[in-house]
Amino acid sequence: MNISNLFKISFKALGSNKFRALLTMLGIIIGVAAVIAMLAIGQGSKKSIEDEISKMGSNMLMIQPGADMFQGGARMNPASNNTLILEDFTAIRKNCNYISAISPVVNGNGQSIYGSDNWPVSMVGVNEEYLQIRKFSVKSGRMFNEHEINSSAKVCLLGQTVVEELFGEGADPVGLSIRYNKIPFIVIGVLIEKGENGMGQDQDDIILAPFTTVQKRVVAIDYINGINCSTTTEEVTQQAKTEIETILRSQHGINEGDEDDFHVRSQQEMLTMFSSTSAVMTILLAVIAGISLIVGGIGIMNIMFVSVTERTREIGLRMAVGARGMDIMAQFLIEAFLISMVGGMIGVGLGIGSSFIIKNMLNWPVVITSYSIALSFAVCTFTGIFFGWYPARKAANLDPIDAIRYE
Repeated sequence: MNISNLFKISFKALGSNKFRALLTMLGIIIGVAAVIAMLAIGQGSKKSIEDEISKMGSNMLMIQPGADMFQGGARMNPASNNTLILEDFTAIRKNCNYISAISPVVNGNGQSIYGSDNWPVSMVGVNEEYLQIRKFSVKSGRMFNEHEINSSAKVCLLGQTVVEELFGEGADPVGLSIRYNKIPFIVIGVLIEKGENGMGQDQDDIILAPFTTVQKRVVAIDYINGINCSTTTEEVTQQAKTEIETILRSQHGINEGDEDDFHVRSQQEMLTMFSSTSAVMTILLAVIAGISLIVGGIGIMNIMFVSVTERTREIGLRMAVGARGMDIMAQFLIEAFLISMVGGMIGVGLGIGSSFIIKNMLNWPVVITSYSIALSFAVCTFTGIFFGWYPARKAANLDPIDAIRYE
C-alpha cells in the first residue's frame, strides 16, 4: 500500500473521532505552547540584559572591595567591605594609561523629605566624571563641580522617580531644598529619565551627590564602596583591568600568590555571567514545560491502544485481503504522527499568541526564535513516533484469524 493511501486512511480514522482526537492533542498543544512561551521569555530576558549592559557602556570597569565570589574568593568577611580607599582611586587615576574617566562610589541609604512628602532612596556619592561613565545626562540644572566636591557641599542631583515622588510629575525642583537623613541638600540638577534596567531596577530612583559629602556627612566612613571607570576604547578593556589589578595589589601590599582583597569586573564579564544564568533558567523552564509533552505523548499512546482494540476486526480483515504487518504498523504510526503534528501546529500558534499577551499585558520582554519553533516540531515528531510505535507494533503483530474472530 502506498504512503498516500495510508495517509488517507489515517485522516479518515481520525476524522471519525474528531473530539477524541482533539482531547488527545490537548497535552501536546499545552506542552508546545508552554515550551515556546518559556523560551520566548528566557530569550527576551537575555536580550534585555544584553541591551541594558550595552547601554551602560561596553568599556566600563567596576572595582569593588573583597575577593571575587564568582572566582571562588571568600568575601563574606565584613572587614573585606572596606578594603578600598581614596588613595586607591588616586593611584589608578594617576598610573593607569587606559582610563578616560574614573569616579569613586560611596553608597548611602536613607529617607528623602520635601515638605510633607518623603521617599526612601539611595544616595550615591560620586565625582563629576560619573555621568560620562554611566551614560547619565542632566535634564535641567547642572552637575556639581570640583570645588563643591572638595568642600563637601550639600548639593545633589535627583533622578526622575525621586522628583515625581517628592515634587510631583513635571516639576522642576532645581534650586529647592530637600532633607536627606535630616541633612539639608540644595537640588542643583535633575537627571534625564533612563527607566528600568534589564534586572528590573529603576535607574531613576537615585540621588547623586559629591562623594566627599556622602562619605563625611551621610554615612561617616573613611573608605569607599567602589570605583567605576571607563577605558579609552573597548579594545583595551582587558589591558586596563590587568593594569588596575597590578596597581591595587601594589597599593595593598599583596604578595605574589596571595588572594586579592578587591575584584575588577568588566561589562563583558557581567554580560557573560548574566547570559549564563539566563541560559540555565531558560533550559530549566523549557524542561519543566517539556514534561507536558511527555504527558501528551502518554495520552497518544493510551488512545492508540484503545484504537487498536476497537479496530481489531478491521485489522484482521485487511490482513486477510493482503495487507502486510508493515502496512498496519505504518498506518497507526501515521495516525500517532498526525495527532502529534496537528497538536504541535495548534500549540505553536497558541505559544506565539501567549507570548504576545505576556509582552503586552505584563510588559515582559519576549523574543520568539525560529529555533524554539523548530525544536517544538522536532519534539512533537519524536513524541508521536515514540509513543505511537508500541501500539502500532502490537497491531502489526496481530494474528489475522484471531483478529477477525475478536468480539
